[in-house]
Amino acid sequence: MKTIKVVAAIIRDGDRILATQRGYGEYKDGWEFPGGKVEPGETPQEALIREIKEELDADIIVGDLLTTVEYDYSTFHLSMDCFWATLVEGSGLKLLEHEAAKWLALDSLGGVEWLPADVKVVEAITKAR
Repeated sequence: MKTIKVVAAIIRDGDRILATQRGYGEYKDGWEFPGGKVEPGETPQEALIREIKEELDADIIVGDLLTTVEYDYSTFHLSMDCFWATLVEGSGLKLLEHEAAKWLALDSLGGVEWLPADVKVVEAITKAR
């Protein structure tokens, strides 16, 4: 099975976390943490900064690694490094690839239908609180 290496940003603003709704592909409409594929020669942190700029037209500061999720979808294996992140002050959010986004309070992260791998991230956030 092919492995796809990706990164995800857990963008935090106080006690709220940003969730984004996938706007394309097989998992369209599922909720996820924003991010994407790591390109050859990039560090995970560099990939995350680039992906958030491409997807949300936002600048972030990448913090510590929270967890790495290993998940088998039907056609590929996902290896996802998930980092805490904050928006650079004055950086807005513009949805360039997602259908929707919402800020969820830490105690209401279960309020959206997360994609399967992202459920593991929610569990890690809950444990880290």
